Amino acid sequence: MIALIDCNSFYCSCERVFRPDLATKPVIVLSNNDGCAVSRSDEAKAVGVKMGAPYFKIKDFCEQNAVHVFSSNYTLYGDMSRRVMETLAEEVARLEIYSIDEAFAEIPDMSEAELRDFALRLRDKIFRHTGIPVSIGIAPTKVLAKVANHIAKANKEFTECVYSLVNEREITAELERFPVREVWGIGRKLAKKLGAHRIDTAKELRESNDKMIQQLLSITGLYIAKELRGESCITLEILREARKQVVSTRSFGKPVYEIEELRESVATHVTSAALKLRQQGLLTRYLRVMIQTSRFDENYHYDSLPMSIPAATASTNKLIATTMPLVDRLYRRGVRYKKAGVVLSDLVPHSRVQMDLFNGSDSARDEHLMRTLDEVNRRFGRGSLAFAACGIDKFWEMASNMKSPAHTTRWSELLRVG
Repeated sequence: MIALIDCNSFYCSCERVFRPDLATKPVIVLSNNDGCAVSRSDEAKAVGVKMGAPYFKIKDFCEQNAVHVFSSNYTLYGDMSRRVMETLAEEVARLEIYSIDEAFAEIPDMSEAELRDFALRLRDKIFRHTGIPVSIGIAPTKVLAKVANHIAKANKEFTECVYSLVNEREITAELERFPVREVWGIGRKLAKKLGAHRIDTAKELRESNDKMIQQLLSITGLYIAKELRGESCITLEILREARKQVVSTRSFGKPVYEIEELRESVATHVTSAALKLRQQGLLTRYLRVMIQTSRFDENYHYDSLPMSIPAATASTNKLIATTMPLVDRLYRRGVRYKKAGVVLSDLVPHSRVQMDLFNGSDSARDEHLMRTLDEVNRRFGRGSLAFAACGIDKFWEMASNMKSPAHTTRWSELLRVG
């Protein structure tokens, strides 16, 4: 059996761990640069805060409804995620971390009652060790576990955040009323395509012709349909291969005019994107650097430049060296830049990289350097060790006016009691 463990309103839950007074209060966490709501507690949803709502539009509404607002604190969230995953790893034989707040776990075959008891104990242990509430969905496949988790979250009081789909009759009944757009890996765009063929529910997708599904949704879509039938065929490697690109881009807290500041910003984005590659066991063979002014500027300007990489890599130093000449070519003196970023694409699994006779891919030395860099930053906080190209006095960094302390990764910001 497969269990999907998903943290509830993860960013908000991380903030609440250190602010227990907010346990029943509406809480939201904003995106980069305090842009829009990306995490909402159930109480915030209840008062009417919409996902993705721009903060400047809902600021007065939040004040009127006593909504507590936080800037995103990714150092804290990353460390809390690590604690959740380490707790999970103590209890299951095999763990596949899917995202910062989700993981799949293999669990032995048990009776339905035993599965529920196991999941409830797991839920309680995670909360006891980390303070993070989770929902758990159990089923024979990953896609069905996603469906079960969705049901557990949507009916928290009834399910106690635990739900299993193991009985064929019950699976069919649930899929019959489960919208196809909510199926993991489908979404609105593909749901519209399926709707044109009168496939509107997960049950209808499961019962559709394999050839037609593959024509409409590619081989990954066929895997999804097979998983809905109870046939396990989606591995994390398949999910990673399906990923098209890694993007790191943010607006500046203040306008940027100088090329040195622009170079520092792009190097910082490269650092972030390269870390994501390594965490997912991927390498890149193609990148693009983007810079732009504010859309509200009279002389709005956007430009980008691509670059192919001779040998696939995930080394931050190599990627920074590749991007700097692109920044120099893109920069225009006197322009007030508001945003910069990088896109890494043509991604390949590290285990299946094609070697190049003349341009060697990442050497053992490169990989050892990156592992050391990542371990230092994991232990002492993100950015503790960085390349000089990223700069030191980053006045251009995004606005984070409501950011909580780094409670778990910085001695000077440890929570004080009493």
